[in-house]
Amino acid sequence: MYLALLVIFLQCSELYAQEGVFTFNRVEIKVQPSVEVKNGDPMSVVCHADVSKKTDFQLKINFTIIKDGKLVFMTLSDKGEAQYEISTARSSHTGEYECTVEASRKTKSSNRVHVWVTGMTKPILTVEKKEVLEGEVVKLQCELPEEVPPLYFVFRKIKMNSTPQEKSVYEPYRNFSVATFSVEEGDNILQFDCFGRRSVKFKYENSEHSNKTQVTVREPFIKPTLKVQPSGNITEGDRIQLECSTVVAHMRDIEIILQKNKTILNSVQDKQLLKYSAVATLEDSGEYLCKVEQGRASKTTKLNVLVTELFPPPVLSASMNKLDENKELGLSCSINGFQNANFSILRKVSNGAIWLINSRNLTMKVNVNNTGSYICKAEVKGIVKTSKSVMINVYAPVSKPTLSVANGLAEVVLGKPLRLICRLVMGTPPITFRFYKGNEVKEMVTNDTYAMFLDENIKQNDKRGYSCDARNNHSSGVKTSNILNITVIVPIRNASLGTIPYGEVEDGSETAFLCSVKEGSWPIHFRIFRKTDHEVLVYEKNEYADRILWRKEKMKSQDTGTYYCMASNRANVDVRSHPITISVILASWQKGVIAAFVLIPIAGAVVLTLWWFLCKKKKAKGPSMEMSGSALATNSTSEKLTRQHNDGDYYSGSGYIEDNENHMKSTDETKDSMENRHSRIHGHPDAT
Repeated sequence: MYLALLVIFLQCSELYAQEGVFTFNRVEIKVQPSVEVKNGDPMSVVCHADVSKKTDFQLKINFTIIKDGKLVFMTLSDKGEAQYEISTARSSHTGEYECTVEASRKTKSSNRVHVWVTGMTKPILTVEKKEVLEGEVVKLQCELPEEVPPLYFVFRKIKMNSTPQEKSVYEPYRNFSVATFSVEEGDNILQFDCFGRRSVKFKYENSEHSNKTQVTVREPFIKPTLKVQPSGNITEGDRIQLECSTVVAHMRDIEIILQKNKTILNSVQDKQLLKYSAVATLEDSGEYLCKVEQGRASKTTKLNVLVTELFPPPVLSASMNKLDENKELGLSCSINGFQNANFSILRKVSNGAIWLINSRNLTMKVNVNNTGSYICKAEVKGIVKTSKSVMINVYAPVSKPTLSVANGLAEVVLGKPLRLICRLVMGTPPITFRFYKGNEVKEMVTNDTYAMFLDENIKQNDKRGYSCDARNNHSSGVKTSNILNITVIVPIRNASLGTIPYGEVEDGSETAFLCSVKEGSWPIHFRIFRKTDHEVLVYEKNEYADRILWRKEKMKSQDTGTYYCMASNRANVDVRSHPITISVILASWQKGVIAAFVLIPIAGAVVLTLWWFLCKKKKAKGPSMEMSGSALATNSTSEKLTRQHNDGDYYSGSGYIEDNENHMKSTDETKDSMENRHSRIHGHPDAT
């Protein structure tokens, strides 16, 4: 029975599962009336789900609408679609919309659709004050109450017959903004408005303009008046007076300033009138500006003033501009077409001018200290004018130049540059120097009291001497130095070392060391070194030759080692030879002594041994003869002889002694050979 009930339950469950089978075919999203909606109009977002079911049953679907990643609408419905109604569309409804449906853990989403709500609401503009003074500021606030940030606000200041002045403010978090405008001189009746702006898909959309608000401007003071006296022609020497005045509503913090070319001439505070007076000069011609300031407000007036020249500047002339020392100089000051003036002649210095004479003419004998710039001044009716400066150069003659090498030595190393300097004790600059190599001009230099010359083409056999000459603007002409001869130092090249004998040298004998160079200027400093575990200087000498010979009379065993020589001269370059190795060996007589000490004991030992064997031999021959002469030997006697014969075998018989004799003879021959060899080495002419 229970089994039958279980079977019926399973069949019913399977039947119910088969009846609830469905699938989402597609999900669509639509915007009505269209994806572009005018601001303020109604709009709706419709989400439609296309569903396939196995049987006809009621399916509950969860509809979700998302805008720009944020949930804006959600509902549960058994119908195939859901609708999100917006009664009044605003710019904040612009964005990307997407619909998602979900039922029984199945989910499907639609494509995205972009909705653009065109147009923005009209902004509201408010003004802090409707009446302001010049120099004050107008504070404005512009608001878009139904819009969502980020937003741009553009404020406009509108004047009659001029382009509106704009200010743009970005507000990332607010739907309103504040701006200020300064009220400037000339502003009378001002109007202000604003509009909003937003960015949609890299495009900007502007709202309509707000209402225009009018602001009235009052003047704190009137525009200043600038006058000059005399009002007609003004000539140098006349006294001129300028007056600047204004009318002020409130005297507090008022200031009047008079300036010319941005230089303030005079100023007054808390007054309505400014005066300025001066003796007119040509420099007083130009534009004058009177400026009245109070707080932020300011007004200006300009006036041009022309001053006529009373007399032209004087002209200073000189009898000559370049002259020799002790010559006479004449200076004269004059004014073209004008004679009645007070003249003076001056010499300019670094901190002003030194007065010389109150006259139009000056005559003096000059020296080099009179070189400088001269001017003259002329005065008429208190007006002083200065001439252009005249440069006077007084020249002392050049002295005989001295030519020397820059380092002080009249020599140069071959391959190195030669730097010469030509000096003068006396002479007024500028001075022109010429350098000669032989009779050829190598270089020309203009300088003050000396000049340098660099010769980089030095040759070994160049015999040409150097000289220089100098001249300036003095009439005495050119002075020439003495000829300077230069010694060319040839650097050392290819040092070599040799010895006699070479290689092995007998102890106590003499050895000759020869150190030579292939090329190099004399004197040459030669040094010979021995190198074992360290280097030792064994000989040195300065020689006016390209080689030295050093004889070392007695060589010792400690003289064994590696030898090399080093050569240098005034080129200060050490040149080293290849090393050679010398071994000090025993002399012939030393070898003979050693041989004698070794061979004499050996010979003595051999003689003693020979003598002993000879004696032994003589004793052995006597018994042998007795035994061989007996004819009647018994058997026992024969056996005894036999034993004696065997004993002879033990001693090896006379053959052993002969071998020893032969050996002794060979030893004597060796001794004679060594004595002859010692006598031959000792007698060699190179032994000592």
